[in-house]
Amino acid sequence: MKIKHIDGEILKKMFIQGASILNKNREVVDSLNVFPVPDGDTGTNMSLTMDSAINEISKVQGKTVHSIAKAAANGSLMGARGNSGVILSQILRGFEKGCQGKEILTIKDFANALKNASDTAYRAVMKPIEGTILTIIKETGKKAYELANKNIDFSDFFYGIIRHAEASLERTPELLDVLKQAGVVDAGGKGLIFILKGFYEVISGKEDIDIESDLNNLKIHDDTPHGRDIKFSYCTEFIVQGKSLNPDNLKEKIKNLGDSLLVVGDEDLVKVHIHTNNPGKIIEYGLDLGELINIKIDNMKHQHRNKVFDEKVHNKSEAKKYGLIAVAMGEGLLNILNDLNVDKVITGGQTMNPSTEDLLKAVNEINAENIFIFPNNSNIVLAANQAKELSKKNVIVIPTKTIPQGITSIIEFDPSASIEENTDRMSKAIESVKTIQITYSVRDSNFNGLTIKKGDILGILDGKISTVGNSVNSVALEAVNQVLNNDYEILTIYYGEEIDEEEAKSLATKIQEKYPDLDVEIYFGGQPLYYYIFSVE
Repeated sequence: MKIKHIDGEILKKMFIQGASILNKNREVVDSLNVFPVPDGDTGTNMSLTMDSAINEISKVQGKTVHSIAKAAANGSLMGARGNSGVILSQILRGFEKGCQGKEILTIKDFANALKNASDTAYRAVMKPIEGTILTIIKETGKKAYELANKNIDFSDFFYGIIRHAEASLERTPELLDVLKQAGVVDAGGKGLIFILKGFYEVISGKEDIDIESDLNNLKIHDDTPHGRDIKFSYCTEFIVQGKSLNPDNLKEKIKNLGDSLLVVGDEDLVKVHIHTNNPGKIIEYGLDLGELINIKIDNMKHQHRNKVFDEKVHNKSEAKKYGLIAVAMGEGLLNILNDLNVDKVITGGQTMNPSTEDLLKAVNEINAENIFIFPNNSNIVLAANQAKELSKKNVIVIPTKTIPQGITSIIEFDPSASIEENTDRMSKAIESVKTIQITYSVRDSNFNGLTIKKGDILGILDGKISTVGNSVNSVALEAVNQVLNNDYEILTIYYGEEIDEEEAKSLATKIQEKYPDLDVEIYFGGQPLYYYIFSVE
């Protein structure tokens, strides 16, 4: 099939197939996490971001390439999850700029759109790092310009840029030392190539695509239906913990019991979201597989009636000066943040990053003039900043990358102080705390001279693996010993859902005995994946 130009219908199929190929290979991309810890989520975040783009594309009535590209950009912007999802949304935003005013795309037009995609993505990142998805889109754009000057069709064009992108991906470990140490290529770049391969399958005619069927498979439905349009009343969410879990099997069992279905995760942890009239049955299926945590069931018809009432009251009430939003996962941590008078605590964190839209929705639900967001995860900061740009309110993002940083910053908040004073105090508080996380390795790896085997216990200090061992408490003690000195006065222990209280108290006692002048505090965090989170101040 010799294609010399792309119209809106073809571009629509390309996006759908790109999202489909990425989704099928989501776990491959997730597995390329630099650290061998159980929070690889690049593929999942990029896939969910693309799903939001497809959801918006499905609503487009016009058939120009610009209308399709604009819908993809808008959808991905609101649905962006994690840093990889935010960068992908910026790539699609730049691509849309290159399509402005166009009904069809020639090869030169497409090359120009890829160049715009690269430029926009680089501008969106404060400190662009080579060896990442940014490098892949930049190299793809350069190759596209080179091929655009040759007399070839779109099939040869895509074949050429994908081969060049794959070669660039193989070189990413030479550009980024952490990739070389981990023995992986860049995950975001790999995800982008899967999307391009989906494009190529449409152009080359290698895939017979049923566009309506694929849209139904990929589309995420609107989570805020009007009351009379609600077919399934209960928004049901939970996380399944277990061994040898199969998200696809669970999805197959429950797919006919509701809509707005989302089942993502791996063999140890699966997140389920569905709108249904029988939440009990959904939960039973989950219980058959493992232990359930973070269960949430909302009656959407009831919520809608309350929302209409609340909006009337809300519009009449006077906005307060400040509102606080924080992201956290774990029953204990959510309770701690609520006790600190945080207005909205969004459930999320490692492996489950809230989208730009989730954060923006939280901002809009708070009746306050100024709103502080505490992402508490390095992979959520970009989405928070994107929500800030989209909001009409005055939003300030305090770039907290861990729960200890977030809690320490929130404690510094003074409702009587000015915006500038609070921003300064809370931002400086980040620098006063060190974070230690204790988790486990999901694969063999090497990092900073440490040999790591699958199943090893890892101590992570401020984002870098510092300790490796076989026992949770021994690794925890060693990691704490590496940090503590006379400069620190307080050690706060947040123990996870897999640690019982007596075990945590035993560890706290050992630390207290070794450091008698240290103030040791212990709290139930209930966080998944991490046995302990330590805050050292």
